[in-house]
Amino acid sequence: MANKLSLVSEPHVRRDERANSSALANSGQNANNDGRASNKKSAGNNARASHELRLFGVVEESIVDGPGIRYVIFTQGCPHHCPGCHNPQSWPTEGGETRDIEELFVDIATNPLLSGVTFSGGEPFEQAGALATLAKKIKAHGLHLMTYTGYLFEDLIARNDDAMNALLALTDVLVDGPFVMAQRDLTLSFRGSRNQRLIDVAQTRLAGQVVLAELVKERM
Repeated sequence: MANKLSLVSEPHVRRDERANSSALANSGQNANNDGRASNKKSAGNNARASHELRLFGVVEESIVDGPGIRYVIFTQGCPHHCPGCHNPQSWPTEGGETRDIEELFVDIATNPLLSGVTFSGGEPFEQAGALATLAKKIKAHGLHLMTYTGYLFEDLIARNDDAMNALLALTDVLVDGPFVMAQRDLTLSFRGSRNQRLIDVAQTRLAGQVVLAELVKERM
């Protein structure tokens, strides 16, 4: 397992408003009741069993990867290769280690200090099916879920991929877009460059267009 102390717990430094209303609505409806993706294929999502994840590592208690104290899961494998990435060791798809989803959830559920969980990477949506399974358990436990991605929200919706839609539907706040060194801004909350957005996924689905999370509106 990657030593968690070696992880740079700043996934936001790796990672711009209108989306089609019907596509946004469908993204929520495509999540299966058991939190798993259906049989539609998606790049990277069918590479391993839905009960396990390939991880770069974890940070068990973080205060920089979302509001409150959070358990942060860094997935292994990323196609974006952003210049200035803090975790370039997470790029290879076959690096890291394999972890059981139930084992991860036990670690999360037994920590009473946690207010939420953050999926980072790597690129979480390359393992969307397995993460959706874990996200279902996390949400049932009453925890906030934040997911980082180097993809744009609109691009994820346009793919109409079942596993990706399931993970989106379970995410409270999505931080989207690649980290762009020319737009780097250290004053931003939970993100590293100005092109990245903190998106309120539930409100976005209701409005039919991107709605930013309140915690970022105050600073923009």
